[in-house]
Amino acid sequence: MKKIRALIVDDEPLARERMRTLLGSEPDVDVVGEARDGVEAVEAILAHSPDLVFLDVHMPKLDGFEVIQTVGTDRMPRVVFVTAYDQHALRAFEVQALDYLLKPFDSDRFQSALK
Repeated sequence: MKKIRALIVDDEPLARERMRTLLGSEPDVDVVGEARDGVEAVEAILAHSPDLVFLDVHMPKLDGFEVIQTVGTDRMPRVVFVTAYDQHALRAFEVQALDYLLKPFDSDRFQSALK
């Protein structure tokens, strides 16, 4: 079975660590990189070609939606938005997000998004 290549994008170190920990227990997922802001996210997406991006909305330099616009919808991997702000949920699904995780989330909710 092919593993899912995942990228973690969040400006909060603790949020990245939590997602890395949760994904580390998934045998079908390889974390191929992390990014701390939107510019790093674009670079990592283009360099690593992940299958799935866990993408924060509010970040320095470029927000999550600007990351998608910069990469281009035709080249953008599947996205699960991970944010503390519920007001962007509708817009997230307009850009074809797989899911929208509200921080703080529990491991069951994370598992549901991953499936």
